[in-house]
Amino acid sequence: MANKAYKFRIYPNTEQQILFAKTFGCVRFVYNRMLADKIKYYEETGKKLNNTPAQYKKEFEWLKEVDSLALANAQMNLQTAYNNFFRSPKIGFPKFKSKKSNRKSYTTNCVNGNISVENGYIKLPKVGFVKLKQHRQVLSDYKLKSVTVSQTPSGKYYASILFEYENQVQEKEPHNFLGLDFSMHELYKDSKGNEPAYPRYYRQAEKRLKREQRKLSLIQKGSKNREKQRIRVAKLHQRVANQRKDFLHKQSRQIANAYDCVCIEALDMKAMSQALHFGKSVSDNGWGMFTAFLKYKLEEQGKRLIKIDKFFASSQICSCCGYKNTETKNLSIRAWDCPECGTHHDRDVNAAINIRNEGMRIVFA
Repeated sequence: MANKAYKFRIYPNTEQQILFAKTFGCVRFVYNRMLADKIKYYEETGKKLNNTPAQYKKEFEWLKEVDSLALANAQMNLQTAYNNFFRSPKIGFPKFKSKKSNRKSYTTNCVNGNISVENGYIKLPKVGFVKLKQHRQVLSDYKLKSVTVSQTPSGKYYASILFEYENQVQEKEPHNFLGLDFSMHELYKDSKGNEPAYPRYYRQAEKRLKREQRKLSLIQKGSKNREKQRIRVAKLHQRVANQRKDFLHKQSRQIANAYDCVCIEALDMKAMSQALHFGKSVSDNGWGMFTAFLKYKLEEQGKRLIKIDKFFASSQICSCCGYKNTETKNLSIRAWDCPECGTHHDRDVNAAINIRNEGMRIVFA
């Protein structure tokens, strides 16, 4: 069995918006209260506390107004984070959820048909029927498992619906291989010398964002005008994010349809942005999102995404004769001639070819 999620925009009425706000707040409250009690109990006894949302409903009766499954999922998320820390402290200890956070969401499960999608509406526990913009049809053999309701900083509501289905896709024998080398400016260069004309959406909107954020900083906190300006800024950020996501979806779809196996480097983008001081460029690039899109699109068709070790010297090796030129470690060298065979190389295209060749070696090993 496999899982697949569809994200649809929903349009709740005023009463439903109030109930969503209550649910977001209750989920956050239960998570924080349970985490605080776990910390206190561990400090006093040295043991783990197994607490549940039900034990707080007597003291805080308003918790009964919202979906109990949403509170139960908050408990499960906390328990997972708590156990992960004790298993591997490097992951980090669970953090308290801030009321001022832009991330507002809750997850509820489908039990005895309490959630359904029909005639342009989605039925949710405690909320009832909410208008839904269903931009694509869901196959009849898909089984609904859960729904995550979220609100963006700009005030829009979305429902991410998780379905379970029987995965009958057979893995294909790879014949067409493609290597991709990360490029700061154009997203990537492939082993055939092609590169997408990446529009760099954040850089295009940067001046306008600065202007609107400067206006926001000058408006009195708590005023209605400040809230209007905050939404204006949030919409600009969301527009940039949507443009980037649309471009990455289209690029990954073209590649997934054309090739059987795609080979990339397993890069740590966070470390790269910090070490090279390219934070904005790396974030605007969206390489991590692109590879995630590429992975699931390939797997849906029985194809493969191969990740090459990040220490593989793809830029230093001549793709023709295999000679390793250590002088090309300098990132300012964008083209070089092989001292062994004399072949002229574009740094990124040569790296992409080496990544493809290494991926082929791994597949056929």
